[in-house]
Amino acid sequence: MSGRARLTVFGALASMMAAAALLPLTATSGWLLRALLYVSLQAGVGAVARRIPLARPLTVLVQALVSFIVLTMTFAPHQTLGGIVPGPAAVRELGQVLQGGLDDVGNFAIPAPVTPGIRLLLIGGTLVVALAVDAIAVTYNSAAPAGLPLLALYSVAAGLDDGGGAWPYFMIAAAGYLLLLLAEGRDRLSRWGRVFGGSPAPGGWAGPAAAGGSATAPVRTGRRIGAMALGIALIAPAVLPALGNGLLDPTRHGGGSGGGGGRGSGSVNLVAALQDNLNQPDNREVLSYRTDSTDLPGMYLRIAALDKFDGKEWTPSDRPVEDIPPQLPQPQGMASDVKFKPVTTEVQVDSGYSQGLLPMPFPALNVQAPGNWKFQPEGRMVIGQHGQTTSEVRYSVTSMQVMPTAAQLAAAPQATGRIADEYTQVPKSLPPVVAQTALSVTKNATNDYERALDLQRFFTSGDFVYNTEAKAGTGVDAIARFLQTKEGFCVHFAFTMAAMARTLHIPARVAIGFTPGSQGADGKMTVGLKDAHAWPELYFEGVGWTRFEPTPYRGSAPAYTASNTPTGGDSTTDTAPHGSTTAPAAQPSQTDSCAPDHRAQADCTLPSAAAGGGSGGNAGQIALYAVLALLVVSIPITPLLWRSRLRARRLGGGRGKADGLTLSAWRELMDTGWDYGILPDESETPRRATARLVEEGRLTGEAATAAAALAGAVERTLYAPNPRPTPGLAAEVHRVRKGLHASASRGTRLRALLLPRSSARMVWAVSARWNGFTQRVSTRFGRLSAPLRRRSTASS
Repeated sequence: MSGRARLTVFGALASMMAAAALLPLTATSGWLLRALLYVSLQAGVGAVARRIPLARPLTVLVQALVSFIVLTMTFAPHQTLGGIVPGPAAVRELGQVLQGGLDDVGNFAIPAPVTPGIRLLLIGGTLVVALAVDAIAVTYNSAAPAGLPLLALYSVAAGLDDGGGAWPYFMIAAAGYLLLLLAEGRDRLSRWGRVFGGSPAPGGWAGPAAAGGSATAPVRTGRRIGAMALGIALIAPAVLPALGNGLLDPTRHGGGSGGGGGRGSGSVNLVAALQDNLNQPDNREVLSYRTDSTDLPGMYLRIAALDKFDGKEWTPSDRPVEDIPPQLPQPQGMASDVKFKPVTTEVQVDSGYSQGLLPMPFPALNVQAPGNWKFQPEGRMVIGQHGQTTSEVRYSVTSMQVMPTAAQLAAAPQATGRIADEYTQVPKSLPPVVAQTALSVTKNATNDYERALDLQRFFTSGDFVYNTEAKAGTGVDAIARFLQTKEGFCVHFAFTMAAMARTLHIPARVAIGFTPGSQGADGKMTVGLKDAHAWPELYFEGVGWTRFEPTPYRGSAPAYTASNTPTGGDSTTDTAPHGSTTAPAAQPSQTDSCAPDHRAQADCTLPSAAAGGGSGGNAGQIALYAVLALLVVSIPITPLLWRSRLRARRLGGGRGKADGLTLSAWRELMDTGWDYGILPDESETPRRATARLVEEGRLTGEAATAAAALAGAVERTLYAPNPRPTPGLAAEVHRVRKGLHASASRGTRLRALLLPRSSARMVWAVSARWNGFTQRVSTRFGRLSAPLRRRSTASS
């Protein structure tokens, strides 16, 4: 195996060894084998391109293009042209899969299921890193800097996994990098022999390891990069943000710690594993409880309140926590005339459910739980501190079974002050369709309570479909998409209703937790993974934060909303499992034409509004695809455009001197021969070079005569004492080019047109300018750092 081939193999191997650090992030490892196959293909394409040889940037471009084609064939096979060529539809589909992967990263706990989007991120990211390593180490023949993309891949994996168990994978990645350096060193020695540096010793030469000698520049560079890589690898996992364990992750313990420093609700992503657990095949038990409540359907176990909406997601605000008081304060905004009944609940959490927040009925008045827990008054949440979790915790909660009347809710004045300021905020990026739909749905309402009922009825009227496999997300794009497709699960219903309520100036937030679960023969309630749920809470002055239930066929509607619902809903719990992906009696999304029985409030106006909002939300994505399409089209034809421009400049005449015009025509002649496979040789005389061009290009007739005329003109320009201008040289070059084209094969003609070999001069020119720039930067940096080096030497 040649040195270059060995370097290619070890570069691909180093990339895959670094990619192994991503294995702890996923539930399965099959993606790694596919990544290995694609990386091998990419490396093989690079080896062939270098063998041809192609210019170095073109080699990297060809590798990237092949990798992109393979990814589209894998993740958008039905949109490709002929199953191979990625068209606009394939690019669009690949973008959607990629966006889905970015959403899944935030929605799933570690180890995450390998969804198509996450698989694309894993394989695509590995391919990008492998391409960078191959380009730096093999194509540009500098293995030492190739450690930086390897380090980036390892650091991302270690940061996402919170640095846990990262050392073995660091050793694997470091071993791959060392193998790459060793392969490059062997390749250099095989081509150039042993490299020595430093000043000669009195008795002869001194190598880099000789006493008193100094290491060569490449060795010093390798040492510095190695030290920097080790330093960053040790620091990065501690600095990079880590993904939390997710809301309902039953596999990892110790996650979901409380807010550090006595603040916040912890680092847990509260929507992380909701969809994953709803789609689990088994409804595994997470906790059980006994209660004396007379309203079992209303026994929602609330974990947290998400009140901050930045456009990308809903999260809990970072608010102060305190020691749990013996008696929790009166619920915010609740007047003394609102009836309630005290309820006592004893909860036992399963050992496999490890979470940093206590599930409790809302609103709680008293909590007795062993361990290190804190109380956050604003969201009425109990948060674990310093690694405290719910695993195997047994605790008691006294809560209020609040029973407001419809009259009290209807008479509630509009919220003011801090509540109105904070809980009605919506991001500027929220599509107009959300507010337009909210206004249309509630146009006949006379108070906030009626508006809330209209919003809830809008979602439960039968036009929306419950589906736990719908694309997750809580940001503005997900809300607009949900209003357009009318398909989703509790996350979509809750967050969309909360956003719509805020546009109507009704304070709103979203609660995360569990529905009541199922009752056993002994009266004990059992809550499983599929009972995970999200619901909106709306604020009414004099009543406080009030639960609503917009998700159809799931959970239960509170009595103060069900009694006013024309559909005849009640507060009984749905018997269908929460994790079901199909909803009984669900109606398909309505079309642009409404049936008479669907002409309810705002039903006929939503599709057009949603379509408008959807198109506005996709403007940025369409622009991105347009730019990508432009790059895909323009990059391959860059050599063609550059070559055409250079030919026109050389043969266009102009104000140059006669000898300059002649030599320009000669250069164009030699480059034309190069384009058709006849390599130029600067050591040959014009007459000898022309003879070889005629022979190898199989030129006859006018083409051969034109080549001889050009050779004579160049000889006169170079050697005659007073050379005279020779007219018609551009026409002679065109005759030679026409003859070469006629005698060449179809493949040679195509390459001469689309990928001319002489375009390597463009790369050389760019490389020369880059080298000059880096040399100037290095010189200036050396001048600036010289005083520091002298000071350091003096101090040592």
